Amino acid sequence: MAPRALMDADPPALYAARMSLEDLTGRRYWRMDGLGNEFVIVDLRGGARPMTADAARTLGDRSGAFGCDQVITLEEGRGLPRMGIWNADGSEAGACGNAARCVAWLLMEEDGEAATAFASPSGVLMAERLGPHRIAVDMGEPKLRWDQIPLAEAHEDTRYVDVKLGPIDKPVLWGPSAVSMGNPHCVFFVEDVATQRLDRFGPLVEHHPLFPEGVNVSVAQVRSRHDLRVRTWERGVGLTKACGTAACAALVSASRRRLTGRKANVELDGGALGIEWREEDGHVIMAGAVRLSGEGTF
Repeated sequence: MAPRALMDADPPALYAARMSLEDLTGRRYWRMDGLGNEFVIVDLRGGARPMTADAARTLGDRSGAFGCDQVITLEEGRGLPRMGIWNADGSEAGACGNAARCVAWLLMEEDGEAATAFASPSGVLMAERLGPHRIAVDMGEPKLRWDQIPLAEAHEDTRYVDVKLGPIDKPVLWGPSAVSMGNPHCVFFVEDVATQRLDRFGPLVEHHPLFPEGVNVSVAQVRSRHDLRVRTWERGVGLTKACGTAACAALVSASRRRLTGRKANVELDGGALGIEWREEDGHVIMAGAVRLSGEGTF
């Protein structure tokens, strides 16, 4: 796969009027998931008004007509289609690996090609088809410096950051790794992910003062040099069956600690991803399945 292109991925100029749900009438949508990470993908190409937090919350509400982990927008970009990412709570996200594979699949289905490129909030992503419903995406280089992630306090070594859970003199978990894959992640390495109450401590760490933008929280179990088991509390979403950027962050963090090599199978609750942190250019390649479960027009 070619390296990620160095292109301007900024969104187009915002329209004066903002979107309401009525503005979606006649717009096409797809319901897709990557390993159980569920999306409503809305086609806003052709001059539609931009998505809003209120509209994203309504579409993401599981008690409503749709419900999903993220609302993904497909927009007109500067020379390339652009993917926008909205969490179910209405917040915007900088990256989503599973959504990137889904968007790549849609674009390749449209043009009949075996590879594609599109803009995202964190940069231009390049993808290729590995099978009928299996896609690989170049997620670019991880950001490892404390001010890039970002952290609120300087850390010389982000392989271990100053977060502790439990009593001060006898913490239950401590010293996670921190990395950004276009969105901030912290990864705790544990003996067994099944014993960890991520539903309890995930929201606490998500809003920890060390992470000014919030953080995605994962627990990772090293099963071999080439195999990880990961569970994730996703920022703005909660417990998720799969988080593609968390899988990337876990592999990068494990490799930095020399717990694994630079390539591993990463098993999530919803299935497995193949992750490689390439030595030649430092890019992270994520490969996995996508599924189309429905489509229509609003």
